[in-house]
This record gives sequence, structure tokens and C-alpha cells, in this order.
Amino acid sequence: MPGRTLPLRVEMARQLRRRRTQVAYALVVALPVILWIAFSLGGEEDGPTQGPSLVDLASSGGGNFTVFAMFASASFLLVVLVALFFGDTVASEASWSSLRYLLAVPVPRARLLRQKAVVAGALSLAALVLLPLVSLLVGSLAYGTGDLVSPTGESLTFGAAVPRILLGTLYLAVHLSWVAGLALLLSVFTDAPLGAVGGAVMASIVSQILDQITALGTIRDFLPTHYADAWSALLAVDVDWGDITRGAFSAVCYAAIFTTAAAWHFTRKDITS
Repeated sequence: MPGRTLPLRVEMARQLRRRRTQVAYALVVALPVILWIAFSLGGEEDGPTQGPSLVDLASSGGGNFTVFAMFASASFLLVVLVALFFGDTVASEASWSSLRYLLAVPVPRARLLRQKAVVAGALSLAALVLLPLVSLLVGSLAYGTGDLVSPTGESLTFGAAVPRILLGTLYLAVHLSWVAGLALLLSVFTDAPLGAVGGAVMASIVSQILDQITALGTIRDFLPTHYADAWSALLAVDVDWGDITRGAFSAVCYAAIFTTAAAWHFTRKDITS
């Protein structure tokens, strides 16, 4: 029956066996270890400073180490991972000339796109959650479970910091949904996976550059990356939910537009590969 074709477990098994998935997860696991080695090999800088930064505080405890790892990877590495899982999902089938055979099984187009998007979302969410979990483990073993101290001087106990970090991870997952939607849209438009992945990553980079131009004024509020760091408000004792709410709403709107456009185009395009 068409409604039972391409089960999620089959698609998940296919994606987990792919080398790019294995390399992506290996990189996520290795990043905290690499950061720990870098801090161990590096020395303290001399000279006047204007106060502690995230780098200075990273080795003060497992919570601070995790926050630094998330800040260091959120603007590029995590964007690349999400774009990879979503941008490669349909375009890779087209590049292998297997897409038309999947549709001839027959797998309904809407079902195929949905199944692939669900699996890509699960893989992306797993990568996003794996990074802070491994960072917490490495940071706690290396630097202990002291208080999480923000550059502003506020501090949270380790027990209070862990839920805040997990909430920050959840916010990043919601925020990066716009990257997922754009990568999926590009994936149904092209037969080149690299083009879909690279296009989504390039859009994120351009948005981040434009967000630095203060002359744009309130226009920057509509850029998809404007609220990328809004989760940092969770590190304060009293959380200001304003930017977090606006950032989540903006990302969901962009994701809905891109995903709807992807579904509309894919159900109507002429499949030739």
C-alpha cells in the first residue's frame, strides 16, 4: 500500500549507514575533546582586560565549558549539520538517479518528503542534544561542577545551570528550523546536494553579516539570524523571555514558509532523475 511505503525505520537505517552521518556525529563528539585539549595546551594571556569573557570562564567549570562550546559552534557548525541533514535528503536521491524509482514504487510524493524531513529532523535534533551532553561530561570531568558564571557576574549552581543549558539547546533547535526549511526547499530544487547544503549555509552567513550593519536599523529584526544568541538570556538569574519568544516565533515563521514552498514545488515538479 502506498501509505506504508518508505517506513521511518527504513529511512533512518539508510541515513545512519551513510558515511556523512557517521562523520557528522563523530565531529560533534570530538569537538568538546578538541576544545579541552586546546585549553590544556594554551597558556594565559598577559595584559589588561575589560572583564572576563566566555573564553576566560570556559575552564572554570563544566557549565561554563558547555556554554562556550555551544556559543562557538552555534553560528556555523550547527548550521552546517542541520543544512547537511535536510539539504542532502532529497537532492542526494536525485544525484544517485534513484528518486524516480522511489516514486515508482510507488511512494507518494508528499509521504516521501515527509518521511525524509522527519528523519532529517530527528538526526539534527540528536546532534544538537549530543553536543551539550558531551560538553557537560568532558567539562565536568576536566573542570568540576562549579557554578556557572556569566560575563556579567551572575552565577547559577550546576544543578540550576543544567536545565538552563538544555532549554538553550531546545531554543537552538527551534531557531535552526529556518535553516532546515530552507535546506529542504533547496534540496527539492536541485539535483546537487552540495548546492542545497551550501545555499542554506551561505544564507545564514549573509544574514549574520547583514545583522552586523547597524545602519539597517529595525530591518535587522526581520533577519533569520538576528535572535540567534537570544538563548544567552537563560544564563541570567532572572530570565528575560522577550528575545527568546521573538526569536522562536521568527524561526517558526520562516520554517513554515520554506517547508510549505518545498512541499508545493516537490508535488508538482517533473522528476527526471
